Amino acid sequence: MKKILTSLLVLVLAVSLVACSSKDKANGDAKNNKNNVTLKYANWNLGTEEDNNLERMMIKEFEKSHPNIKIEINESITTTDWNGTLSAAASAGTMPDLFMIAQIPPALANEWLMDLTDLTSKDKEFNNVPEVVRQSATFNDKVYALPFAQHFLGYYVNKDLFNDANLDYPEYGMDVDTFTSAVKDVTNVSNSVVGINNPSAIPDWYPAATNDKLGWFTYNDGKYELDGKEFINGIKTAQGMNSNGYAYEQLSEDQKAKFKGEDPEQVWQQGGIGLKWDGTWLTGEYMDKLDFEWDFVGVPGGRTVVVNDFVGISKSSKHPEEAYEFAKYMSYGKEGFMKRLEVADKEGKGLNTLPINTDEDVLQSYFDMLEVPGVRLAYENIDNGLVETVKTVPGFAASRWESPTGVAVGDKSNATMGELIDGFMRGDLKVEDYADQLDQLAEQKYEEAKKAIE
Repeated sequence: MKKILTSLLVLVLAVSLVACSSKDKANGDAKNNKNNVTLKYANWNLGTEEDNNLERMMIKEFEKSHPNIKIEINESITTTDWNGTLSAAASAGTMPDLFMIAQIPPALANEWLMDLTDLTSKDKEFNNVPEVVRQSATFNDKVYALPFAQHFLGYYVNKDLFNDANLDYPEYGMDVDTFTSAVKDVTNVSNSVVGINNPSAIPDWYPAATNDKLGWFTYNDGKYELDGKEFINGIKTAQGMNSNGYAYEQLSEDQKAKFKGEDPEQVWQQGGIGLKWDGTWLTGEYMDKLDFEWDFVGVPGGRTVVVNDFVGISKSSKHPEEAYEFAKYMSYGKEGFMKRLEVADKEGKGLNTLPINTDEDVLQSYFDMLEVPGVRLAYENIDNGLVETVKTVPGFAASRWESPTGVAVGDKSNATMGELIDGFMRGDLKVEDYADQLDQLAEQKYEEAKKAIE
């Protein structure tokens, strides 16, 4: 009898252990399934699967280091109509978990964006993002977007042209007078040299270069000052460069024929332009292509003009923490950016962003790969940064370019803001006669766009 009882107890114990083991396995599988997530992602910088560009490589690296998160690229959001296809996805309830933002204010007005304030407040690395950048994505004291890529705008200088003419070349931190003199003095059209490619950006940066209380295109804290002396003087400076033959794009066809190259970029690369306006996304290419000595010198006044791309997380996302971790890895996070440098170097890919993280290791590693003295100086001065406001200020596109003015310019019976400003720079009209009207219209468009997101 004892033997029989003992055998029964052993059998019961064995069955219990098997049952417990099966239950534990089931619980473990359920837990793993719960933690495994797929994030749908839309960005305009992904190229094609065949291209396998740096962004796609970075996605694979993220998946390796975060095996519980899979990234699924959403191809339905198209570059031909970014906001339109996002709107269609929102209406259909198929918004990607995270997506690049063309402009933050319209995305807020459409209620696409999740409030990320709690997530950023817990993220110590977010404090390493330059303050001027953090503030540009903050609305009503709440963070709605993360900086995804970073560039600087400004002028590149061909040092050889100035040295050959026995002139001092302008450097980062130059003042406005030095800049304008440099453009004038280096110009020698008969010798196929011109001072600047195009002065059209001058009205945007000039006010802030001469008055540190003003921002890009005079914007500051909900107000424009297009009727102020700074903006008017900026227009006149640009107009003078056009009318005096210091700008390549305003030269006659006969004059352009003296230069090597079919367009301003080619003429610059062939050594025919002293100062060229563009962005730091070109520094890697210039290091490979240009056979003359050059540098990035930013804008007069030494204020670093910062341009960011931004990514948002959809309000409908069921995985905001994972989406945030992915966005951080792909942008300002130290782990991800150091991996970006490693992959770019190993695979021979061009770096497509400046660091968005002020960590010294990150900066040193970047500038070890792409050492451009003027870019480093610009980064060191980023606390005095000037944000280009296209993507962050409500209604900026309407205030700067798109709004009809009711003024006739050339063959335009109802010129837009941009067309009217271009007319001022060509000398077709006097800016003083329309400055008040411009200022009122710019502020009206700002207020209309602001109300849409309140």
